[in-house]
Amino acid sequence: MRLGLNTGYWSSGPPKGAVEAIALADRLGFEHIWTAEAYGSDALTPLAWWGASTTNVKLGTAIMQMSARTPAATAMACLTMDHLSGGRFIAGIGASGPQVVEGWYGQSYSRPLERTREFVNIMRQIFDREDTVAFEGKHYQLPFPHGTGLGKPLKSTVHPLRKDLPIYLAAEGPKNVALSAEICDGWLPLFFAPKDNDFYKDALQSGMDAGGRNNWDDFEVAATVSMIPGPDVEACADKIRPMLALYVGGMGAKGKNFHFDVFARMGYEAECDKIQQLYLSGNKADAIAAVPTEMCEAISLIGPPDKIKDEIAMWDESVVNTLLISGPPNLVQFAADICG
Repeated sequence: MRLGLNTGYWSSGPPKGAVEAIALADRLGFEHIWTAEAYGSDALTPLAWWGASTTNVKLGTAIMQMSARTPAATAMACLTMDHLSGGRFIAGIGASGPQVVEGWYGQSYSRPLERTREFVNIMRQIFDREDTVAFEGKHYQLPFPHGTGLGKPLKSTVHPLRKDLPIYLAAEGPKNVALSAEICDGWLPLFFAPKDNDFYKDALQSGMDAGGRNNWDDFEVAATVSMIPGPDVEACADKIRPMLALYVGGMGAKGKNFHFDVFARMGYEAECDKIQQLYLSGNKADAIAAVPTEMCEAISLIGPPDKIKDEIAMWDESVVNTLLISGPPNLVQFAADICG
C-alpha cells in the first residue's frame, strides 16, 4: 500500500506542521502530497510554495474546484505546475457541491457529470496541443459564440512537458465514480469503506468498459483516510465524529447531500437521518454525539497500532492503491512504519 499526504483545508492559516510533514513525507518515499480548497485558501498556491522544497513526491490538488476556473485556466495552471515540478503534477479536479458552486462562485450546479465530461475534454485538447482548441458543448463553448465575434480558436503558447498529464476526479456517487475511470487517470474518494469495495469496483469497471480501458494498471485510487493511533478506540473516534457530523449533517441540504448518501449506502441511513436532523436544527453537540463509533471505523484507521495494522489489510485488498493521510510529522512517521 502506497502512502500520500493530504495537507487538507486551512482554517485561520496554514495547517500546523505542514511544512515539516511534507519534508518528512518526501524523505520517507511517500507517493505524493495534496492540497485542498473550499472557500478559503486555494489549492494551487500552497502546492507550488511547499512543492518547491520537495524532490521526490508528486504534487496533486485534491481538489481544484471546476467552478473556480474555466477549463482553459485550469489547464494553464496544470501545464505551468508540471513544468515547474519537472513532471510531478497531478490535476485533481471535482465538481464540489451546490452550496459552494452556487453560493460562493455564483454559478449553476446543473448537470455536474455532463459539465465534468466537457471540462476534461477541453483540458485534454489543451494538453495535447495538436491543434487550436475549439469546443461546442452545452456548458462550455470555445470560442464564445455570443460576444464580439472577434474570438478565435487558440493553441497554448506553452508546449506541454507531458501530453498525458494525469487528471484525477473526486467523486462519491456511482455514476461520477464510473466517470473517473472512463475519462480520467485516477479517482479521489473521500469516504471510502473497504466493506463496500465491490460496489465501487463495479462502478469503476463500468467506467473502464465505457472508456475502453483494458486493465487497472494505469489507474490510481488515492483514498483519504483518517489515521488516528491511540489505546482507546472511543477516544480516537471522538476526533472523527465532529467531521462526520459536519459532512453528513451540515453539508448540502436535506435531501441533497452527497456525503449523507455515501453513508446511507453503507447501511447507516437511520443514523444519518438523526445526525442531520440534529445538526440542521442547531444541536451540533448532540449531532456529533450521535455519530456511532462503527461509522467512524468504517472509513478510518483508528485505535491501537496492532489494530490499525490488521485493518490495513482490508484496504490493501480493495481497489485503493494509495492511502492519503493527514497530520503532523509524527503521524507521517507512524504511517510509514505501520505500512512498511
